[in-house]
Amino acid sequence: MLTLNSFAQGQWHQADAGFKTCHNAITGEPMARISSQDLDFATMRDYARDKGQSSLAQMTFHERALMLKELALYLLSKKDDFYRLSRATGATRQDSWIDIEGGIGTLFVYSGKGRREMPDHTVYIDGAYEPLSKDGSFIGQHICTPMQGVAVHINAFNFPCWGMLEKLAPTLLAGMPAIVKPASDTAYLTELMFREMIASGVLPEGSVQLICGSTGNLLDLLDGQDVVAFTGSASTGQYLKSKDNIMRQGVRFTMEADSLNCSILTPDATPDTPEFKAYVNEVVREMTVKCGQKCTAIRRAIVPNSLIDAVAEAISEQLKNLVIGDPANETVKMGALASLDQQREVRERVAELSQYAVTVYGDTDQVEVVDGNQKTGAFISPILLRAHNALTCPEVHDIEAFGPVSTLMGYDTLKEAAQLANMGEGSLVGSVFGYDDEAVNELVISTASYHGRLLLINRDSAKQSSGHGSPLPHLTHGGPGRAGGGEELGGIRGVLHYMQRTALQGSPTTLTRIIGQYLPGAQTSEPAQHPFKLHFEDLQIGQSLTTESRTITLADIEAFADLSGDRFYAHMDEEAAARNPFFDQRVAHGYFIVSMAAGLFVYPDEGPVLANYGLDDLRFTEPVYPGDDITIHFTCKQKAYRRGKGYGEVRWFIQATNQVDEVVAQYDILTLVASKYEPVVEDDN
Repeated sequence: MLTLNSFAQGQWHQADAGFKTCHNAITGEPMARISSQDLDFATMRDYARDKGQSSLAQMTFHERALMLKELALYLLSKKDDFYRLSRATGATRQDSWIDIEGGIGTLFVYSGKGRREMPDHTVYIDGAYEPLSKDGSFIGQHICTPMQGVAVHINAFNFPCWGMLEKLAPTLLAGMPAIVKPASDTAYLTELMFREMIASGVLPEGSVQLICGSTGNLLDLLDGQDVVAFTGSASTGQYLKSKDNIMRQGVRFTMEADSLNCSILTPDATPDTPEFKAYVNEVVREMTVKCGQKCTAIRRAIVPNSLIDAVAEAISEQLKNLVIGDPANETVKMGALASLDQQREVRERVAELSQYAVTVYGDTDQVEVVDGNQKTGAFISPILLRAHNALTCPEVHDIEAFGPVSTLMGYDTLKEAAQLANMGEGSLVGSVFGYDDEAVNELVISTASYHGRLLLINRDSAKQSSGHGSPLPHLTHGGPGRAGGGEELGGIRGVLHYMQRTALQGSPTTLTRIIGQYLPGAQTSEPAQHPFKLHFEDLQIGQSLTTESRTITLADIEAFADLSGDRFYAHMDEEAAARNPFFDQRVAHGYFIVSMAAGLFVYPDEGPVLANYGLDDLRFTEPVYPGDDITIHFTCKQKAYRRGKGYGEVRWFIQATNQVDEVVAQYDILTLVASKYEPVVEDDN
């Protein structure tokens, strides 16, 4: 039997007493023992704040993002070890794929987003600057910086790998150290993956620690610079969130709790439609994947009363063919619950629900098992119920059996369907299956405020759908009310949860220095040579070039019209242009101004500038007429080095002004500029 260790202050720690036994979900045999006795939680907190914070603070967002990629690649090379142990949790190969490779995939996603959407800097810029004075000498800018405490991650038993990694990815990218506390029943799998994380040597000192067992008094030691991210039951989450120290110190607390998620079938989705088939398949899948132990599973299947018998029959037919047992047998499609305690819990909740609903399929006390022992393993039959009258029965929207259990609920109108959906009082996810977009629109508008995510499926999207119960790192995971009122993931939104937003006020020059990005009005400098002749390392934020002016002629406008084919009347017809309320006469093409600007600021010879690969935030602010003299102001705005590629991205701020210093156009261009130290290699992003 394994003895699970904690990882504290950079060392593995084994307790001497206070052990709880974890059991194999398939065989019921003792699997591991777990205890956190004798851990010094105050020292763990201080170690994270001192060593972890300083280690991560030295890295930019891009460096942390590359760290996540390296860690993901390492864990992927060890995945077979994780799969072998995952079977003991009752998971099938497909269940384990969601947990193991889904978790590793989250690291990859945050690595990519960190490099694409965050600066190569330690300060995150939140939104555009705000002008606060007429002359532009006093401005405002929101920034985000890492909290200077520790993130305590309390995870649930159902996803021992994904649950850890989906929290760690945004936390580490933000630059905040973490203490991970897995649920005891499946902590042996978390501990194995955590061991490999440490063995990889990728993570800096103090950035992660692990508690196998109770958190002791850790939550009582936290303050306003710390964060708690909790996943689990609503009752436990509410208890932790209401602790005196959490409330008094203003500890940031996010909760992702179990909720009675729903899926709605629209009236047009009759048995002969693809939407009906997709709906039945999805309900069955959500009942059986991970043995229904998903906080996003479909607990309430809301269908038209005219279709409820057909839906019940179709779901039951699929469940009859379901093979349950030891996931080592390739024919098995549903394994076991995580523990005998969980099996007992599900049976009790189904008994409660049975007071308000009839059983359509299944028996909690009887299940046919392949290559497993019904008595010692945590196996259970899928259970499909049908509520008597869900509109007047709040209990069926409140009692949750956290297993392969779903309840059918009937409605006559879309208003009733929305009412049923909202009676769950807040869900992580809801879904709507139907091809009638008017009906889908009505349901979304009526239910969105009660849901963290809504999946909308029809014949056009079903094949590529990620599924009702699959949180994606790109989108928020969390929900209002009963679901905990928190948010995780959601791309960079999840990173900002571990950062403090601060409003800065000052001069453009001062704020440019802090955020590492040129702001209009900040002091500039002119390099001794053309900026396009400078390598990436030699370019400085605020280096600027002002070009010679060029006079725009009628011949220019007509030549560009011939070349581009753009003969919009305002460019070609003097009388029509004069009738336009925005122009006095024929006006130059905006895109001609952009092209002409490049002719003024580009250095033509071969040099460190490798390519122009984009243009952002283009605005035409004043018309340009024949006879106007246009000058270009060209400033190095922001830099991001692509490590290992031999070049970096340089963003330039462009302003085109006329002879009276009016800005007629402004935009950013993005160039790739070679390093003077590394050879250029192909970028795999």
